[in-house]
Amino acid sequence: MINKEIIVAENDPFPRLLQAFLDPQEDAERTAAIADFVAHEIPDYPRWLADARARAPGLYPAEVRLVSSQEELRAALPGARAVVTESLNIGDAELALADRLKVVQKYGTVLRNIDMQACAARGIKVLTLRRRANVGCAEYAFGLMLMLAKRLNETPNLLSMEQLTAAGFTPKHFDRRYTSNSNWVRVGGMRNVCGATLGIIGLGEIGRELATRAHAFGMNIVYYQRTRLPAADEREWHAQYRTLDALLAESDWVCPTVPLTPATRHLIGRDQLARMKRGAGLVNISRADIVERHALHDALAGGHLGGLGLDTFYEEPGSADDPLLKFRNVVITQRIAAQPRLNAFGDLAQLMAQLAAALSG
Repeated sequence: MINKEIIVAENDPFPRLLQAFLDPQEDAERTAAIADFVAHEIPDYPRWLADARARAPGLYPAEVRLVSSQEELRAALPGARAVVTESLNIGDAELALADRLKVVQKYGTVLRNIDMQACAARGIKVLTLRRRANVGCAEYAFGLMLMLAKRLNETPNLLSMEQLTAAGFTPKHFDRRYTSNSNWVRVGGMRNVCGATLGIIGLGEIGRELATRAHAFGMNIVYYQRTRLPAADEREWHAQYRTLDALLAESDWVCPTVPLTPATRHLIGRDQLARMKRGAGLVNISRADIVERHALHDALAGGHLGGLGLDTFYEEPGSADDPLLKFRNVVITQRIAAQPRLNAFGDLAQLMAQLAAALSG
């Protein structure tokens, strides 16, 4: 009889895949669904899975107990040797129930939900994972910002005078005796991000990746969240705390990086949009409903909002005649910020290898 490891994992869309990866009981329907989920980038999912298991020797097969609440977590901990958490808390109450626990794996790098001292006192390892998917989201947010700042969404592949004129530009060569011919298309309204202020709503896993890139581009960074970070963390991320109202008033670009919950739905509504600088841009790689839809449309129509980058729409799929699509300063994509899919699956393969090493040590 195989002595299987017992792993407790938070029932989040990606960590829950650990059950499928490590469960020795084949579920044809589940396997087919995951293979379809990755087919556009991992055409041979069974081979990928075999390779991932091989890089985590001794971990497969395992019993993976999925939990969605603190109560379920506590009930599942007895007998478990590892726990994978993203947002669920690990503290004295949980550790008192974990009679065999050897490792806590954070699905990320921010450890505020894990009592490090309590784990250290019990000799329990705490592992982190810098998630490739979060890096992808931050890169994508910055890409949307640059696209709007440089008006890249309006000018690509317009080479002829006819194309440019049809797109609303007034192309004309300058008098080369006295000037260069730079921007002969006469594209106005472009701006630099260097020196601009980026307001990040939620300086968590993705927000910190975004702050890293913004600092490299020479931006000023302000942030808002319910709990202010310690001063040392603010220095590390080059970010200054603001109230939400102050952040909106000060920022040239606003980027929410918070999950959609009852508390964050319509976090940015008509009043909040009105508090933003006239001409400021909004880049939302969180769920669309963080921003109230009708207020967003009106802010664009009135010219108060200077640009919108949106990675998840209010419906999936949306409508080709949606009113937001009529604005030239709007870029909407199809929930692809965290891509490629190999980001998330690479995260999980690394996570399994880390667990295997920690449990064998």
